[in-house]
Amino acid sequence: MPIQSIKEGLPYPLGASWDGKGTNFALFSANATKVEICLFDGAGQRELSRIELPEYTNQVFHGYLPDLGPGTFYGYRVHGPYEPQAGHRFNPNKLLLDPYARAHAGSLKWDPAVFGYQMETGDDLTFDERDSASFMPKCVVVDPDFDWKGEAGRQNVPWDQTVVYEVHVKGFTRRHPGVPENLRGTYAGFASRPMVDYLNALGVTSVELLPVHTFVNDSHLLEKKLTNYWGYNTIGFFAPDPRYASDIPNSLREFKEMVAALHAGGLEVILDVVYNHTAEGNELGPTLSFKGIDNLSYYRLPDNKRHYINDTGTGNTVNLSHPRVIQMVADSLRYWSEQMHIDGFRFDLGTILAREVSGFDEQSGFLKAVDQDPLLTQLKLIAEPWDCGPGGYQVGGFPPGWAEWNDKFRDVVRDFWRAEATVAELAPRLSASGDLFDRGGRRAWASVNFVTAHDGFTLNDWASYNDKHNEANGENNKDGGSTNRCWNCGAEGPTDDDAIVALRNRQKRNMLATLLFAQGTPMMLGGDEFGRSQQGNNNAYCQDSEISWFDWKLDADANALLAFTKRLIELRKAYPALRRSRFLTGQLDETLGVRDVTWINANGSEMQEANWTDASIKCFGMLLDGRAQTTGIKRRGENKSVLIVLNSFEDIVEFTLPPSEGVDAWSLKVDTNIPDRTGGEAFKAGSIYQVTGRSLLLFAVNGG
Repeated sequence: MPIQSIKEGLPYPLGASWDGKGTNFALFSANATKVEICLFDGAGQRELSRIELPEYTNQVFHGYLPDLGPGTFYGYRVHGPYEPQAGHRFNPNKLLLDPYARAHAGSLKWDPAVFGYQMETGDDLTFDERDSASFMPKCVVVDPDFDWKGEAGRQNVPWDQTVVYEVHVKGFTRRHPGVPENLRGTYAGFASRPMVDYLNALGVTSVELLPVHTFVNDSHLLEKKLTNYWGYNTIGFFAPDPRYASDIPNSLREFKEMVAALHAGGLEVILDVVYNHTAEGNELGPTLSFKGIDNLSYYRLPDNKRHYINDTGTGNTVNLSHPRVIQMVADSLRYWSEQMHIDGFRFDLGTILAREVSGFDEQSGFLKAVDQDPLLTQLKLIAEPWDCGPGGYQVGGFPPGWAEWNDKFRDVVRDFWRAEATVAELAPRLSASGDLFDRGGRRAWASVNFVTAHDGFTLNDWASYNDKHNEANGENNKDGGSTNRCWNCGAEGPTDDDAIVALRNRQKRNMLATLLFAQGTPMMLGGDEFGRSQQGNNNAYCQDSEISWFDWKLDADANALLAFTKRLIELRKAYPALRRSRFLTGQLDETLGVRDVTWINANGSEMQEANWTDASIKCFGMLLDGRAQTTGIKRRGENKSVLIVLNSFEDIVEFTLPPSEGVDAWSLKVDTNIPDRTGGEAFKAGSIYQVTGRSLLLFAVNGG
């Protein structure tokens, strides 16, 4: 393309924007001296032309190329000082990815040429002159038009009705016999009818996808013939990763088709997003994008700007104190919501996004930008409220409007069912952790409860192993956490001992029932509903293998657990008292004469102070009065009261079913010791029910 054809273009929007006649290119850099756009052939291999962006407005280089349209492969070369000690790492020999690219083609090939310094020397102060273009993926100009065919758009499932299902795009479908073989492990496979039907039948409302933004495979993993399976190594915040596309040249379209199919099934789509760091690592990492575009702006650097602040544990930290970086993240969120119809986001290491120079700040620039945005405030925003930086643990610290992963729920619930947590410790967790979240008008749904997640043991493995077994990761079993609050029930790993298998199955049912009957927003790990195992691997981040993929050949125990889980979700939906949006107080409402919650001792009386401090008590009840007001308006709710009884003691406890106003009898809905018992048998108030050791019961008002 002759250089004369380029026009001035516009500094906004950033990225490559096709308008039907040509493409505008705009790239922010506060410290570069020149930017060139490099165009490649249809294979993305041969550089056809190199054109300088002619204008620089408000720290944005820009230019417009007429007649250049979708499908064009491109990258940037950015000129400027190479002064690592001053924070500058410009090197025009390195082809750079556009931070705003909507699609990528190809994958990174690890070679010394992709490093800005002479990698063989280990000295990042050196300057490398090798051209990296042939080893780099390329950005792709896209046509943003997509016919959503009347697609319903965002589902807006009310928080109090939300059940989140955390799942990996590839792992969910890779081995499913109902998905066409060529679609397994892809966006199209996830969107297929068998998978949507399965999620609907299970009863979850919202799928939370592990990272799908374009990410990089770490070189040390590839050397061990492993891969970055989870995807927490982002390099492009606007593009769906093409590795999950069955039709790679049309990966953007395929992703949209997946969202449309899930929405047609009434399911929300939440993305796990990684804005806290990038795949470029520290000063010894490669130069792929941000580092070569404007290292000083994009990353948090210490006083010695040669190095990087590493609050993420991954080598670098994205600088969310810089207004242009805040803009990039906010633009990315709006793009995924507006153009891709995403319903919400889960923010990996979310405290990083709210950290200023002084530390975590509820009034940080990023949180302010989100909280005032008329679009983003309508979405589900879920923070992982911790990182490894100073003051990085902030559960309960995010502002109103945000939900947060609640690891205290996970830890206490796990400990309770191992008989190592007290009733006093568990009660607040069953009550949406109001001690952490009940402030500033926040609602009970702000506590996203979970007992397992992608990081750690699956539910099956929690009940089957005392120790991690990560040998397949190639790190001599040194990786992954060693504190798992798990119990193998008497044997390590698979066993034929019927008594141990029965106990494990009951423990899994206990955990699922606790999760789904607790106040707050439940999040299930995909596959726990039928007992998926990772063979004791609690850090399967690098296992793109049968260790991580769902095995859909379900045996009798798996099918029984699946049926039980479906029933738990149905009961949660049927009884509003299990999913109140208001925090429980336990106080008597003088107007209505009702308490929203009453804690019951095994003798049927209300728990007293001495009971709360008695660590020997392992069995208690949680009586939720369905008549308590559900909104700020003083009116009674439905008479759908429920009683949850939890017994972590190893033996039978005789539990007296408590009387309650208008309750003559209780109808048994769940006994985790007898999972098939669904008849709803009635038991008179005041009668004794023998609660099996390590089991959970759910009663409802008879006839309610």
